[in-house]
Amino acid sequence: MSSLELNVAELAAWGLREDQAVAFVAAIGTMDQRMTSAQMWQWITQNLLRPAHPMEVHEQLHARVFADWDSANGPAPAWFPAEPDSSNIAWLMRKAGAKDYRNLHAWSVSQRREFWATMVDRLEVQFREPFTSVLELPDGLEHPRWLVGAKLNVVDSCFRAPDSSLAVIHQAEDGPIERMSVAELRSMAGRVANGLAELGLKAHDRIAIDMPMTVESAAIYLGAVAAGCPVVAVADSFAPAEIAVRLEIGQVRCIFTQDFATRLGKRLPLYEKVRAAGAPQAIVLPCGPTVDCALRDGDLAWQEFLSDRANFEAVPCGPQDATTVLFSSGTSGEPKAIPWDQTTSIKSAVDAHLHHDIRPGDVLCWPSNIGWMMGPWLVYAALMNKATMAIFSGAPTTRAFGQFVQDARVTMLGLVPSLVSAWRSTGCLNGLDWSRIRAFSSSGECSNPRDMLFLMSRGGYKPVIEYCGGTEIGGAYIAGTVVQHAAPATFSTPALGSDLVILNEEGRPADCGEVFLIPPSMGLSTSMLNRDHHEEYYAGTPMGPQGQLLRRHGDQMQRFANDYFRAHGRADDCMNLGGIKVSSLEIEEVVGDVEGVSEAAAVAVSSPEGGPSMLVVYIVPAGEMQWSADDLRFAMQQAIAARLNPLFKIHDVVITDSLPRTASNKVMRRTLRAEYEKQIS
Repeated sequence: MSSLELNVAELAAWGLREDQAVAFVAAIGTMDQRMTSAQMWQWITQNLLRPAHPMEVHEQLHARVFADWDSANGPAPAWFPAEPDSSNIAWLMRKAGAKDYRNLHAWSVSQRREFWATMVDRLEVQFREPFTSVLELPDGLEHPRWLVGAKLNVVDSCFRAPDSSLAVIHQAEDGPIERMSVAELRSMAGRVANGLAELGLKAHDRIAIDMPMTVESAAIYLGAVAAGCPVVAVADSFAPAEIAVRLEIGQVRCIFTQDFATRLGKRLPLYEKVRAAGAPQAIVLPCGPTVDCALRDGDLAWQEFLSDRANFEAVPCGPQDATTVLFSSGTSGEPKAIPWDQTTSIKSAVDAHLHHDIRPGDVLCWPSNIGWMMGPWLVYAALMNKATMAIFSGAPTTRAFGQFVQDARVTMLGLVPSLVSAWRSTGCLNGLDWSRIRAFSSSGECSNPRDMLFLMSRGGYKPVIEYCGGTEIGGAYIAGTVVQHAAPATFSTPALGSDLVILNEEGRPADCGEVFLIPPSMGLSTSMLNRDHHEEYYAGTPMGPQGQLLRRHGDQMQRFANDYFRAHGRADDCMNLGGIKVSSLEIEEVVGDVEGVSEAAAVAVSSPEGGPSMLVVYIVPAGEMQWSADDLRFAMQQAIAARLNPLFKIHDVVITDSLPRTASNKVMRRTLRAEYEKQIS
C-alpha cells in the first residue's frame, strides 16, 4: 500500500488535542511504510490507538489504512489473530489433520460423526451409560438420533470444575459484587431439585421460570434440569397475556418468579403479572431481603420452598429428553414452543469452546435471562467449559454494567447490537478498562459496522465474533472465529459441524438471498409442542445444489467475494427487535385494536448504514383520521407495551390509503419494506 501520511491539523480536526496529534505524527513517522495494510493497522492499534481517543480518530485512521480495500470483500478487517496456534480451534485442526481453517470446516461437515464424537470427548461430557453410536438416521435427516443408547443428565457435565473455583460472579444493580463457587452453586441447585421433589413433582413434569437473570434463576434452571423437569422459559419483560399463552402451551406445574425486578432504580412488578396470567403455584423470590407482596393461597416464598437437603443425584435421561422449552415467533401469532434436549447443551458448549475460544478460568457475560436462548446458552457455555458466568441483574445500558464488566474481569462479553449503539451515544463507558476482554460476541440483530468498530476499540481492539442462529439451533449456524481476521459486522464461516446454502427467489445458489441449512447437526430442533415441525422447517423447501435436503431458517444473507458474510435481516414475516424475535402478525393484531385503525402492516426495515432493524407500522385509518400521527404512534406504543413487550419500540408510523396485496389478498410486506428503505437511503 502507499505510505500513511498524517498532519497535526487533520488529527486535531478529528478530536485529538494538539500534543496528542503531534505525538501521533511523530510515531507514524517511525513506522515501517513497507508494511501491508494489515500489518500497519496492527501496529497502530497496538502502539497508538487507545479507547480514550475520540472515535472519529479510530474511524478515520482505519479508513486511511484500508483505503485500497476492495469493497467486494465487505467491510475492511479491524482485528487479526496474534496467536492462532494456541486456540481451541488450532487444537482441533491438529486433531483432524486439517491444513487450514477452511479444510477443518469441510471435515466437520463431511465427517459429522467424528466431529461430534471428538467434541463430546473434548468437553468430557458425563454419561451414566455410554452411547453406542454418535448418530443414526433411521427416520431420515429430519429426525436424527444423537448419542444412541446413552443415559446422561447434562447437569453432571456442568460441575466438573474444582469445587473451590468460581462458578458465578454476580451483582445486583444497586449492590456489591458477590461470588459463588462451584460447590455453592451445586448445593443451591440440589436444594432446588429436592424442593421440587418435596412439592410432588416428578421427572418430565414441567416448571416455568419468569425472572431476571440472577444467580438464583441459574440455580433454579440447573436444579430443575437435574430433577428431569423441563424448564418452560418465560422472558420477564412479557405482559400477562403473553405469559399466559406460554404457560398454557407448556402445561407447567409451577412457576418461579420474583416479587419485583429492579431496573434503573425502578421496581417493576413481576409476581403481579404472573398472578394476572392465571399461573399455577408460584414460588416467589424477593428482590430485597424478603418478599414484598401478599401471596395467593398455595404460593410459596423462596425460603419456604428451598429444601434443607443439598445433595441430589441428577436423574438419568435419554439424549432426546427435554431440558428446556423456549419460545420463538413464527409468521403466525402464537409463539413456537421449541424443546431443547440433552444434546442441545453440547451444541451450545461446543460453539463457545470453538468459536469463542472459551477456556477454564474465563469469565463469560451475556446480558439475557432464562426466557431467551442466550440465558441457557450462557449456563452451558460457561459451566461445561469450566469457566465462570458473570451475571449483572440490572439494565445493561448503564455505566454500572460497564463497571461490572471491568470489575468482574470479564474475558468474553456477548450482547445485542442495540446495546452498542446505546453505549456509544451516551458515552457511559468512557474511562472504563475492558482490556481483560479477549473477545466480544454479537447476536440477535444485524450489526452496524461503525458500532462494531467502536466495540472492538473498547477492549483495545479485540475481535467481535458475530454469532447468528436461533432457539431452534441451540447456538449458531454462522459465526466468526479467533483464527480468522475479524471485519466489523461480518461473519467468517458457517458454524463448525453445520453447513448452509444461500438461494435466490428462484431457488438457485446466489451470493445474496435466503439462507437454508443442511441437516443434520447436533442442536437443530426435531419437534415442537404446538406446531408441525416438518411444515415449519422442511415443507416446500428446494433441494440443495448437490440434491441435499434443506431446512428453512428465514434469514437473508450476503456472501462477499472473500467468502465472508453479512446478515440482512429476515426473509419471512418475522423481525428481530432489540434481539427479540416477533412476528409481524403479533404486532398487527395489537395495533389493529387501537381506535381509528382499520388495517395495519408491521415491517422491520434496515438503515442505510446497516445495523438493528427498525419497526415501521403502516396504517390504513378507519374513516377520517381523528388522531395526529404522533398521537397514533403513542397509542400503539402503549398497546404494544401492555399486551406484548415494552422493548418493542416503534420507529415510524406511515399513514396510507391502502396496503399492497397479492392476488390471494395477502399483505405484501416485502414491498412496504423495500419502499421505506428506498425513501431513507
